[in-house]
Amino acid sequence: MLIPKSKFVETIAPLVVEEGKKRGYKVFSTAIAQAVIESNYGQSKLSAGYNNFFGLKCGSKWKGKSVNMKTKEEYSVGTLTTIKDNFRAYDTVEEGVKGYYDFISTKRYSNLKEALTPLQYAQFLKADGYATSSSYVNTLYSTVNKLGLARYDSGVAALIKTPVQPVDKEKSDLKVVAHEVIMGLYGNGNERKKKLAAAGYDYKEVQALVNQMLKKG
Repeated sequence: MLIPKSKFVETIAPLVVEEGKKRGYKVFSTAIAQAVIESNYGQSKLSAGYNNFFGLKCGSKWKGKSVNMKTKEEYSVGTLTTIKDNFRAYDTVEEGVKGYYDFISTKRYSNLKEALTPLQYAQFLKADGYATSSSYVNTLYSTVNKLGLARYDSGVAALIKTPVQPVDKEKSDLKVVAHEVIMGLYGNGNERKKKLAAAGYDYKEVQALVNQMLKKG
């Protein structure tokens, strides 16, 4: 189904939230951002023709409909390789969203239910091997902020008492962490220091970047 680009978020978001809540997830904004990125706002051939908004490949256990299409993978940083692969196909938009949650309802992606922020969800996705893009975390998080998708995560910030330790924090983008600090997810003063330390970040380094970003903003 071809969803008008201007209507894509308002069409897909309620479905993601409804299905995600049923399955026990706390963060929905990053999943919505995935749909935006992977489907190009629903304009890609895979999404418009086959209701696959998340770039879901078949894998060895898939028994449903499929379509063979070209895609690009980043097997080495900075180098894109074009390949052909089999992707899952769905009859309706609703089935496509349910298909996403079926796809991540495996042990491999079980940590996604523990994510309390858009950033954590994105980091977990990357660590779990959902995508090969080296910039996937930053792209997802930037999309969440650009489109204001955190509005769909009602009550998530209130759940944060001690941040979940970021996955692969050595490689995570400090700018993303700084954005999260600016959003208020690490509190202020001593609370911020404690939470950043608990998450494995250097307070002075992050705070310097926060101050720099606020001056520019």
